[in-house]
Amino acid sequence: MLISSEFVNVPAGSGAMRAYVAMPKRDGRFPGILCYSDIFQLTPSTLRSCARLAGYGYVVVAPEIYHRIEPPGTALEFDDAGRDRGLADAARTPVAHFDEDARFALDFLATHPRVAKEQLGVAGWCIGGHLAFRAALQPDVRAAACFYATGVHNGKLGADEDSRSLMRSGEIAAELMMVWGTSDPHIPAPDRIAIRKALHDAGVSCVFHEFPAEHAFMRDVGPRYDAEATDEAHALLVSHFRRYLG
Repeated sequence: MLISSEFVNVPAGSGAMRAYVAMPKRDGRFPGILCYSDIFQLTPSTLRSCARLAGYGYVVVAPEIYHRIEPPGTALEFDDAGRDRGLADAARTPVAHFDEDARFALDFLATHPRVAKEQLGVAGWCIGGHLAFRAALQPDVRAAACFYATGVHNGKLGADEDSRSLMRSGEIAAELMMVWGTSDPHIPAPDRIAIRKALHDAGVSCVFHEFPAEHAFMRDVGPRYDAEATDEAHALLVSHFRRYLG
């Protein structure tokens, strides 16, 4: 499916949050998906992932997660300096701000003229996986996909040492999918098992998928990229959203 894309300023309280928006060119209304990047913000790699998803029939909005800190249009390099800057930006951002921004983005999607009524989903990678998990706490989110979400097991997110994300998981009404790499040092097997048990105990409807891959295996640059695992994981993403959003 052919798509169009642009950068827009999403209303965010008294300011604006720059975001990438991609959607089918074909007429009609489609489910809306809030997509979260990793700590490097809207790099070409993340934009390609969002555009690919939009091509399956979704209106995708991907905000700059550090818009309160970084100048508009900032995308960090995949190097030590970029990583350190991204981590520092995260450490300066309280979870309350991330939650507010999720609501701003979801409201933008809910009122978008190309988005089908009450058809909202969220997805994210790395810190974005945790942000997608947080966004799934919002009552109007119907489906969520979290890829190698960091910090869910111990609550660490942004400036908060304990965001209580997992403790609040019983509030999630969305259909949840979590995808992991079994060689991911940031979320080793004991932590993945603990997350799965906590979600089960909380009664969350969730499916787990694991791939013999490393952290950030879906980022299509660098030595961790696994093309085969990425294609399979993306197919699961589309299948999940089509099942629960259409």
